[in-house]
Amino acid sequence: MHSYSSTFSDLVEGMKAARVSFYIAQGDIRARYRRSVLGPFWQSLATAVGVLGLGLLWSQLLNIDRQTFIPTLTAGLIIWQMLSGVLVESCGLFVRQASLIRNVVMPLSVHPTSVVTRYLVNFVHSLIVFLIVAVFFHIPVTWYTLLFIPGLLLVTLNLLWICFVFGVLGARYRDLEYGVSSVMPMLFLVSPVMYRLEALPFSSVILEFNPFTYLIEGIRAPMLGHAPSMETYVVLTAMAVLGWISAFWFLHKAKLRLPFWI
Repeated sequence: MHSYSSTFSDLVEGMKAARVSFYIAQGDIRARYRRSVLGPFWQSLATAVGVLGLGLLWSQLLNIDRQTFIPTLTAGLIIWQMLSGVLVESCGLFVRQASLIRNVVMPLSVHPTSVVTRYLVNFVHSLIVFLIVAVFFHIPVTWYTLLFIPGLLLVTLNLLWICFVFGVLGARYRDLEYGVSSVMPMLFLVSPVMYRLEALPFSSVILEFNPFTYLIEGIRAPMLGHAPSMETYVVLTAMAVLGWISAFWFLHKAKLRLPFWI
């Protein structure tokens, strides 16, 4: 039975090997868009098309001011793409990296880190769409905009532990990836992707207890020139602390078994 110190060392070595995680993420992106003219900017184009279609349609159907709705929708969509992508892909990340895990000696924590890194790169590409929308709709740049950085750091910390936990569970239970993929459309509808929580004319318990609410608002509020609520930071911090404790426990329990599961 390996010790807790070896599990902690795996996490530390994985964080130190950030360059390896970046190279793996870069290789995955290049493999996906090989021989493509636009490359990862297809993600930006897909986001732009989605914003244009949903923004014009829903603002007309719901009689919502486009000046407010389209920037909110744009920021929400690109954040949701990152969150949902990490959540779904994390369920099968260790299975997809089975050959590397069996044949190359490296910290297991490198693999979840590479997945989060790749989606952060995609997120940066999609930010181009938001910048265009922000300029077009005159979104103000305020001191609150700087809160984007700590918000993104908190969300990234949460995405990392989510990747660890769901990666281990997905390696043990192969149906998890399909189950998570099935519930993502429902989670999209019950998460404030197309609107802000305070814009609702009623109080929604579902949204207030939905962790995606805080993961989205922690980044989106500064992007729109607002300060996230203190509750958002408290929830994100609590999620990160409890999540990393659970990730450490899962990794400790599964570290020796993982090569046999995959």
